[in-house]
Amino acid sequence: MAGVVATALALSGCVSTPNEQTQARTPGPAQKSAAQVPPTVPVGKPTLTRFYGQNLSWSDCGPYQCASLTVPIDYAHPDGATLKLAVLKVVSTSPAKRIGSLAVNPGGPGASAVGYAKAADFIVSKAVRAAYDVVGLDPRGVGGSSPIKCLSDRESDTFLGSDPTPDDKAEEQQFADTAKAFADKCLANGGPLLGHVSTIEVAKDMDVLRAALGETKLDYLGKSYGTFIGSTYADLFPTKVGKFVLDGAVDPSLAGSQFNEGQAVGFETATRAYVQDCIRKGDCPLGDSLDSAMQRLRDFLKQLDTKPLPLDDPFVKKLTEGWGSLGVAEAMYDQRLWTDLTAALRDAFGGNGNRLMKLANGYARRNDRGTYADNLTQVIYAVNCLDRPEPRGLARYSAEARKLSAKAPTFGPLLAWSTVTCGYWRVPINNAQKRITAAGSGPIVVVGTTRDPATPYEWAQGLASQLKNGHLITFDGDGHTAYRRSNSCVDDAIDDYLLKGTVPQSGLRC
Repeated sequence: MAGVVATALALSGCVSTPNEQTQARTPGPAQKSAAQVPPTVPVGKPTLTRFYGQNLSWSDCGPYQCASLTVPIDYAHPDGATLKLAVLKVVSTSPAKRIGSLAVNPGGPGASAVGYAKAADFIVSKAVRAAYDVVGLDPRGVGGSSPIKCLSDRESDTFLGSDPTPDDKAEEQQFADTAKAFADKCLANGGPLLGHVSTIEVAKDMDVLRAALGETKLDYLGKSYGTFIGSTYADLFPTKVGKFVLDGAVDPSLAGSQFNEGQAVGFETATRAYVQDCIRKGDCPLGDSLDSAMQRLRDFLKQLDTKPLPLDDPFVKKLTEGWGSLGVAEAMYDQRLWTDLTAALRDAFGGNGNRLMKLANGYARRNDRGTYADNLTQVIYAVNCLDRPEPRGLARYSAEARKLSAKAPTFGPLLAWSTVTCGYWRVPINNAQKRITAAGSGPIVVVGTTRDPATPYEWAQGLASQLKNGHLITFDGDGHTAYRRSNSCVDDAIDDYLLKGTVPQSGLRC
């Protein structure tokens, strides 16, 4: 899965899901934020000692153990208000073989690491389960950690279903008005935490977690946006990096427009791979020629803008271009959903949009009763708008839509418009795009999938090349992320690293 950006398909966030489920700038001079505070460690920082010195009080929560981690809301003012973050631990299956704690994060921004840790039996191998306690910390503003919610469920329905690709000046202004209204709602409902959910602050929370777990170094498995958390941590605390696996990597050096372009091309590549597979299997509802089939898909999505399909959903009565685009995108994250997408498109061409809406619901983490499982589709803006600046001005987005349409005609315009909301964000940014080298860290394993839609392979190459001690594993395949999805070559290499510290051979390609 991915998070949602702008008013329809939001692809600037990315989430990896468990294998058993097919449901993953520069601060201004006046800013006094956590991003401008040097990496915080307890030595010489008595005001942080109470956070680093805390002991987690574990209690049983079903088959798991749960606790709360206390952190400052603002690391620049650690004597101020505090925040409790939800922590869940899945205890090692073989205490005699236990070598430590493995923190995990599935991405987003906005996915629950607590929920991800619960799927420990699927997200890591049996051998890793025996060797580690698997620990999930819900990032600030997410899941069980004071979740930021801007909209009601019904307001979210409207937001996600709105037109993602405005066609004229009037629609552009309507798009901007919707984006601004969302930003205003977040400002009104987000409270003081709204300005302190940046990735750099989450990374600092991870170091407090490391200390509270009693670990000298942090062992970490991050997927998708979780790789950005991991690389940011490594940049802040290189000597605290233990065994780090960053799968489906985000390149931290990219500006917003580069990020949009990378994802637009990534989703275009993944969609072409799906269409080729559909044609190869025969009786593809899109046709029997790749280029004409891609055009058929684009024409269908655009047709939904003016002629949405009726639905049986209790609240969403029409499959719009926004919802239809979400349904197609959902299937790009996992090739096991390609068959479902083909069936959904066949039904949709016959006038029935319910199957495609089911895929869209999976993307939005919404059930058929109209209830959202979490706040991912909202908090993603709060995080991204702090991490990356966005200029205002509809002419800029219109020009980018034309540019990306040439490179990625199916998803380019949608991605170009996807970050307009951040242009209306009234909370100052407190992170900055940068090359991350993590000089002084131990080996960091980066994994890239060649036809990954949400985190293109080039991003993994970029991160691995920036890191002073980065080691790239290439998976020649489809879908989002690689470890524990489908390939024993990838799985074995990562297991050897996590269990034995064996760094993958240079240039490993699976």
